[in-house]
Amino acid sequence: MSANSIKTVTVLGAGTMGNGIAHVFARAGYTVILRDVKELFLDRGLETISKNLDREVKKNMISEADKVATLGRIQPTTDMAALSAADFAVEAVPERRDLKVRVLQEADAALRPGVILASNTSSISITELAAQIGRPEKFIGMHFFNPVPVMGLVEVVRGRATSDATLQATISLCEKLGKRPVCVNDAPGFVSNRVLTPMINEAAFAVMEGVATPEAVDAVMKLGMNHPMGPLELADLIGLDVCVDIMEVMHRGFDDPKYRACPLLKEYVAAGRLGRKSGRGFYQY
Repeated sequence: MSANSIKTVTVLGAGTMGNGIAHVFARAGYTVILRDVKELFLDRGLETISKNLDREVKKNMISEADKVATLGRIQPTTDMAALSAADFAVEAVPERRDLKVRVLQEADAALRPGVILASNTSSISITELAAQIGRPEKFIGMHFFNPVPVMGLVEVVRGRATSDATLQATISLCEKLGKRPVCVNDAPGFVSNRVLTPMINEAAFAVMEGVATPEAVDAVMKLGMNHPMGPLELADLIGLDVCVDIMEVMHRGFDDPKYRACPLLKEYVAAGRLGRKSGRGFYQY
């Protein structure tokens, strides 16, 4: 299926990434079937989309009429059978392999043959996930960045079975969303998290070992390396649980101890200090 023939898109998951992905597709004129397991999750996702659209109206990026039209294109549902109307699907559930496999298999069964199924995974092997469904040649990684409506990059990840047609359609679709697609081949962490997450992990080790406070670590990276946000501030934004999950995926994938998750990160996650989403991580919110 070519990008030009895609009119209706399903987004699986209405959480932080899912509602952002639904937002950008709807804003670009696509009908969006936003699917989650509970009405509560859908209501929260739609509330977030509405607030983010309000922000765009205030910045004169869109009009009030654009906001109303965008929200009108989003169809929330808990019914997996609704995917039969989709021309393209993006999975955006939490970064746990077992959960992703289950949702992808359910989506694979509900989608029409020939429809591309993408995963927003930030680290799990696209080749490995593709082997669990019946359309491996139509499966691809479409890794958006948080906050999705603001960030311009989409890391397009090609698995071993991904066809040329699937790759080209996904690249074209990213461009239609106003995003910059960057193509990479499948490997643990891809490029973004293979480079970024070990930096976050090392920053956590610096705090754990008493080298510096979180504020000092972040100041060094912002003022000395010209990073817009320090690695520990960024970890809190991403979610410390997500950072640990990614490190563990790379640790298993490469079988290299340099990817061992920092014990302090794991301790914070065990204590429920997940970052911004829980109100406390390296910083208090």
